[in-house]
Amino acid sequence: MGAQRLARETGLTVPDAKKFIERYFEAFPGVRTWIDNLLERARENGYVETLFGRRRNLPELTSKNPRMAAMAENVAVNTPVQGSAADIIKRAMIDLEIRLAKENSPAQMLLQVHDELVLEVPKSHLEATIEIVRDCMENAVELDVPLVVDFGYGKNWLEAH
Repeated sequence: MGAQRLARETGLTVPDAKKFIERYFEAFPGVRTWIDNLLERARENGYVETLFGRRRNLPELTSKNPRMAAMAENVAVNTPVQGSAADIIKRAMIDLEIRLAKENSPAQMLLQVHDELVLEVPKSHLEATIEIVRDCMENAVELDVPLVVDFGYGKNWLEAH
């Protein structure tokens, strides 16, 4: 996000938000390089892709309208990250459904919320289910940085958090 949105969402002044963003990119120059390279390729190709090759066409990247081009740039940067996360959770859900059936588990997957899965599990099967879920989610894809899964449980979603 840009300085204006960061200021609006955090209560910072716009100049302070601008400084924060500058310091962030100074501390993590690889992120700026990745964004710049991604946008250059996206403008050349007219699209971006997730880790698994799912493509998002972005003809607006070359728009003469600066606002449309800026919005397309945001989408271009977010798609590989958020789209890849969506691909990973989908793979984990497929693997989990197969494992639960294979192991005759009474656990049932109820809901996905972004990178979270909500399951209904009898208390007597909680520990075994946690290990199955951990294995399926942490091994859905091999990345340079390992995926780590946190768990919460309770009678409802609020209690689980």
